Amino acid sequence: MIASLLLVLLVTFGGTLATYLYDEDASLGARLCAGACLGLTVFSLVAFVVALIVGLSTAGVVISLGICCSPLALLDKTAIKRFTHDVDAAAIAARRLFVRPDAWSIFYFLFYAATTVILWKVFSRAVIEEAGGISTGLLNNFGDLPFHISVITSFAYGNNFPPEDPTYAGVRFTYPFLSDFLSAVFVRCGASLRDSMFLGSFTLALAFVGVLHRWALVMLRDKLAAIITPLIVLLNGGFGWYLLFEKAVNGEGGLWGVLMDLPPSFTVIPETTWRWGNAISALLVPQRGFLMGLPLAVIAFTQWWLALEKDTHVQKRETKTKQRRPVAEPAASRFPIRTRRMIAAGVAAGLLPLVHAHSFVVVMGMAACLALINIRWREWFAFFATASAIAIPQLLWSTLHSAVNASTFFAFQLGWDRGQENPLVFWFLNTGLFIPLIFVALLWKSNGYLVGKRLLLFYLPFTLCFIIPNFIKMAPWIWDNIKVLYYWWLASAPIVAVFLAWMWRKGRIMRVAAALLFVCVTLAGALDVAGIAFRDVKYGIFDASGVSFAERVKQVTQPRSLILHAPVHNTPVFLTGRRSVMGYPGHVWTHGLDFVQRESEIKRIYLGSPDAEQLLKNYGVDYAVIGPLERVVTSPNEQFFSRFQKVEQVGEYSLYKIKQESE
Repeated sequence: MIASLLLVLLVTFGGTLATYLYDEDASLGARLCAGACLGLTVFSLVAFVVALIVGLSTAGVVISLGICCSPLALLDKTAIKRFTHDVDAAAIAARRLFVRPDAWSIFYFLFYAATTVILWKVFSRAVIEEAGGISTGLLNNFGDLPFHISVITSFAYGNNFPPEDPTYAGVRFTYPFLSDFLSAVFVRCGASLRDSMFLGSFTLALAFVGVLHRWALVMLRDKLAAIITPLIVLLNGGFGWYLLFEKAVNGEGGLWGVLMDLPPSFTVIPETTWRWGNAISALLVPQRGFLMGLPLAVIAFTQWWLALEKDTHVQKRETKTKQRRPVAEPAASRFPIRTRRMIAAGVAAGLLPLVHAHSFVVVMGMAACLALINIRWREWFAFFATASAIAIPQLLWSTLHSAVNASTFFAFQLGWDRGQENPLVFWFLNTGLFIPLIFVALLWKSNGYLVGKRLLLFYLPFTLCFIIPNFIKMAPWIWDNIKVLYYWWLASAPIVAVFLAWMWRKGRIMRVAAALLFVCVTLAGALDVAGIAFRDVKYGIFDASGVSFAERVKQVTQPRSLILHAPVHNTPVFLTGRRSVMGYPGHVWTHGLDFVQRESEIKRIYLGSPDAEQLLKNYGVDYAVIGPLERVVTSPNEQFFSRFQKVEQVGEYSLYKIKQESE
């Protein structure tokens, strides 16, 4: 764990120093947040490329770290001086907080302290390792966690280079996997499975809050609205909080009883009209690629906004920067600041294909729209050229010879995941007053429109992230459209925040109204987060025998062994890193793969059908598992498997060797 923590600190430090190449006026805190996101992602991509050549080893990690740190040679003494100046300024501000604090300093401290504690508690419950096995504290993570574990272990223990799909052997792995690969690096550095996932996730989540805050601050120039924005983004929800009071009325313990035993979710409930999942409970924790992709996208948005400022604003900003940091500019300043910002945005966008494909599509689509609105060809050329140079090799690598059926991703479907609900009613229930507040904020006049023309034009392209997913299915599972829809919410949050901040300043009655509106928009999401952080409920995934069995499998099999098991989401085989004939059909389907024939043949093998032995040879199966899950799902013919050598047994789990050495 110490080696992994040191690695995070080193790449964060490198990413922080790199921000001095393009960002003139960021605070040290904002630089640290951006540096963590960029540093971890760049390191993950470089380490993956190195691992393709030399494998995932200590030497490969060291080489990757050296490659990531080498661009820092572009920094000269002036950049280091600016960094030390910022550190001194941060130290002075910290001392002032305790000696002579002002209201905003106290507010910022409390905000980030509370955010840190909540995120720590949430991500510490994402994976729970105990004597009884491995579980999770989030119901939404029950299905996703085993899949991500299978990806991590395939890299860490299974030498999965070049990557095959860990849940569908024999096909190229095209699912964006860099966040899981980062955890695999931590495992190879000595971290436990839980710590490897927690360390990257917690760091990126906290950094995400910081980059959101910076984006809102430079865009709105309103301290209060800038603080409100991350809260609206992370505590998204609708009128699902109504269920709290419904349960309080119908339950025996009343409201207090419900609060002491919160339901799993107030925002996304299967087989109901509630589908707009909270960002933390439904996206950032279970969908780990989103957690790495979102802050990269926001970094790009921030640099777009700053690069497209009017010349007078740029001059004022540079003057303030020089007054605050009276040191010489770094050598990189011979390039125009706008160009440097766009290159940095291009780097952030170009990293996305193997991080989170939907985020890459959104960022490039929004860039194309904004380029038509803000015609600055030199700056946009710098962005697209940089992003393309980094992204195209990733896109070619992941799409060439892919087994994904692209036709399953796109179809017409009105109203997203509304079922039989009226689309207008569906969205009103799921987002509450959020959409009405957007329109009110855009139309409100107070010495001119509250939302200025520049902010309006910047925001308008993001409405496509709402419109298009409401007409077109963009993934085999329609709910996955939320990966695009959420960018509409994220871009709309500053619009709503600036209106609530304006209301807060308009007297006591308006302040009360602003507070009530804020609670209405965020309460459902806050209840979801509170349920994760403070409930003691656990959802078991791997039992103790399964974990022990997985350890024995790692010892008696080769890293690239192919293992047959029941097509379920939580087989202990996923803890071993060994290749799987097929995992959970639901996961395979959402990845655009055709699973029907393989699932049928697996069942025939377990039943001992006449062609079972031939099917085992066709797939090249090395080992087969018979355990509790196989007995429930496949009804195995154990007499058929008795002809093979049983090489391991732990509790009810047995491992049979199928392929003999002579084969």
